[in-house]
Amino acid sequence: MNIIAALKQGNLLAFNEVYYSWHKRVYYFILQKTKSSFIAEEVTQLTFIKCWNYRESLADDLQIESQLFRIARTTLIDFLRKETVYQEKVVHVIDRYTLPVDDLWGKLAEKELQAKLANILKEMPPMRRKVFEMSRFNGMNYQQIAHKLSLSPRTVETHIFQAIKQIKHALGVLISLLAWLSRF
Repeated sequence: MNIIAALKQGNLLAFNEVYYSWHKRVYYFILQKTKSSFIAEEVTQLTFIKCWNYRESLADDLQIESQLFRIARTTLIDFLRKETVYQEKVVHVIDRYTLPVDDLWGKLAEKELQAKLANILKEMPPMRRKVFEMSRFNGMNYQQIAHKLSLSPRTVETHIFQAIKQIKHALGVLISLLAWLSRF
């Protein structure tokens, strides 16, 4: 049976065959473009999710390989666009709501932020905290941290991603409060 026809019929065995046959190639294709194992992993997973979700739209006259790589390429572009927009929004919020240091509110906010960050770091698992501190406070890159702690660079990247995610989550309410206070 044609693999695309089987996919269109919702055949999970056909999808598993496609996934296991092409997963690594799609991953390395994205890794080559981005040099980030995290992005490569995310985009690869999204590619196969889209392949399954939109399987009825697959072209019968094109090889599954070319369709997968087209999906991967467009998924990467979407992912990078979203990441760029998110970073621009974060910079805008920081620029808009950062108070002058000589301002009383600014000094209070800075102390509060430092205390909150210290508490967040204490709550992190020890390895995540150590990796984050080596990166952000000691200025070490992923390779240096990986070598020093006998970890893979991928593991270091994952720890830093999780640490930043935890910090953003914990600081969300505080940043909203500081933004509200800055209006006065």
